[in-house]
Amino acid sequence: MSCPICEKRKPERFCPAKGEKICAVCCGTEREVTIDCPSDCSYLVAAHRYENEHQRSLPADTPLLEEKIPQDTVYGHQQLMSALAFSIAKFCAVQPSATDPDVLAALQALAQTYKTLGSGIIYEKPPDAPLPRELYGALIALLTEIKKQQAERANSASWKDSEIFYLLVFLYRMGLLRTNGRPRSRRFIEFLRGQFPQAPEVKREESRIIVP
Repeated sequence: MSCPICEKRKPERFCPAKGEKICAVCCGTEREVTIDCPSDCSYLVAAHRYENEHQRSLPADTPLLEEKIPQDTVYGHQQLMSALAFSIAKFCAVQPSATDPDVLAALQALAQTYKTLGSGIIYEKPPDAPLPRELYGALIALLTEIKKQQAERANSASWKDSEIFYLLVFLYRMGLLRTNGRPRSRRFIEFLRGQFPQAPEVKREESRIIVP
């Protein structure tokens, strides 16, 4: 018998995605590329553990890398960031085909939109692919609802578009560092599910906004 993928080497590892044994080389090269690996695959878990110990660095041409994120924005608005992260995790829970590249495309596009809001020239360009576009719309709806609830409360201060922009950039960079660059990777999604298992309460001064 030979590996069903390369048809050359001896199959030694059982692949739960394929339902049969494949060779170690194909397991390593096709994992999260052509093979849609389940999150509990022991070889995938071991690979992710290794990747956690060898963190990626962002290349110089990374979009939005030139933006300097104020530390007080990230540390002072953790609940809003948690609401955004939870919404992403919730969206991906009902969209099992969602991958890290889908999430990153939506975050990058939304951050670019909020960057134009700060300049006074609104230019919105949602992602072209259907799934990232749907997530983009879901996050827009979340932020619109939060702003609407704040406007209805007399003593509530509104979130600035610049603050939201920096939080989106922060999440985008977090995703780039958490994923492994493979087209079917879900490392960042799994991280969000583990870190934000339930909807947080978003507060701003006297405001008490419950995010569903």
